Amino acid sequence: MSSAAFVLVWVSLLGADPETGKNPMLAQGAKLEKLWSEGTFTEGGALSGDGAILFSDIGNRLMRFDPKEGKTHIFRDPSARANGVVFDPKGRLIVAEGANTGGGRRVSITELDGTIRTLADRYEGKRFNSPNDVAVDAQGRVYVSDPRYVGDEPRELDDEAVYRIDPDGTVTKLNTTATKPNGLAISPDGKTFYVSDNGPKRRALIALNLDAAGNVSKPKVLKSFGEGRGIDGLTVTIDGKIVATAGAGPLAGIYIYEPDGSSIGFIGVPETPANVEFGGPERKTLYIMAGVSLYRVETTLTGFHVWPPKAH
Repeated sequence: MSSAAFVLVWVSLLGADPETGKNPMLAQGAKLEKLWSEGTFTEGGALSGDGAILFSDIGNRLMRFDPKEGKTHIFRDPSARANGVVFDPKGRLIVAEGANTGGGRRVSITELDGTIRTLADRYEGKRFNSPNDVAVDAQGRVYVSDPRYVGDEPRELDDEAVYRIDPDGTVTKLNTTATKPNGLAISPDGKTFYVSDNGPKRRALIALNLDAAGNVSKPKVLKSFGEGRGIDGLTVTIDGKIVATAGAGPLAGIYIYEPDGSSIGFIGVPETPANVEFGGPERKTLYIMAGVSLYRVETTLTGFHVWPPKAH
């Protein structure tokens, strides 16, 4: 399945400079492009070594958009309910496989020879709820959020938590204070860990100190969303800005924050956004997984990646 028909759609100027009417986060003349819209619910997002973007279709497929061809193809079907995806420092694909029919309920790793194996699927002998998002640090440690949104499988873990998976396979529970953790990201200097909390009592973006051993401390709420739809997926730029998906209806879009939580920009999206990833020759192209679609827009920001090490 592929789609080469790009559709230009409206870009909201909410949050634009009141004098110029311009959005400083967008490149001059930027338009939001709809690249593909044949999904069930799009998620994930990872920049591959050849410049393609891998993303999840929660209908149980992993997809691949090739900007050189301008087409989207199936990358893995079925995908074991893949959700969050990321490449580790060695270029291996890390996938959070969720619950529900056909779900793996594990974090898998695809080796460079194509072999897929389980990185971790349990904490203290109990099966994960439904791995949702993944992040990696420069040392190759993997961090996974484990809430439960869908799936009738019996739960073995009472908590919905964040775990760290060390290269030797050891799984450690991290006390992030999030009761329903979702999106994860790590600052470019590796010293701050971000987690979005979609719990019933708090919808917020939390920042925690991250030490050299991969432990977290000193949680701080950077942004609270009250009763509105909080952050789902997020990523960071090379200068530490936080680029996150949040909101619904007229407030649906990409929210951009400084590391201290100050709001500095907004890009409206016509479908409810779930995740984001930077790509493009200079890593200024923002790919947006929203609703049933994949979008992109040119920005003035530059995305940060642990891997690939160079732009394409």
